[in-house]
Amino acid sequence: MITKNPLPPYRYGAARTMVHLRGQYLQECYQVWLQAKAKNIYLPETDNPAYVSLNHLLRHTFSADRYYIKWMCEQLKLADPEIDSVPSPEEIEDQAAAYIDHLNDRWATPLAEIDEKHFNQPEYLASWGVRYCLDAMLEHAVMHPILHRVQLEELLQEQGK
Repeated sequence: MITKNPLPPYRYGAARTMVHLRGQYLQECYQVWLQAKAKNIYLPETDNPAYVSLNHLLRHTFSADRYYIKWMCEQLKLADPEIDSVPSPEEIEDQAAAYIDHLNDRWATPLAEIDEKHFNQPEYLASWGVRYCLDAMLEHAVMHPILHRVQLEELLQEQGK
């Protein structure tokens, strides 16, 4: 978890808190994913390629997490955080724990020196066509693994009987 490599001080404390929370919730999502995997939980049928299997869902969650920080760095014209590509669905189970550590390491510092005023305006266009200020994208990054954790918890409750 994040306590392995604590975050540095940030100019904008709310950003530091959100970076911490996204790492915590990503780890919690992964723990529930492991439970779902152990119980052979299946995802409902869909045309969405991110939901073909539990491995695809975890890969989607990691890909999104990678996208959020890369997007924010691009908008702020910061250096690329140099996050490795997400493991393939076939490799993700074996590499997930190390990849979460890598994500947390790469998320730790890029936003640390950014002043609060840059987080609330302007808004920038995300790849899915919605405009976000950096605060909103950080909140999105926090919520995304929570949404998938809850999704998996509900499937565990339904199918784990």
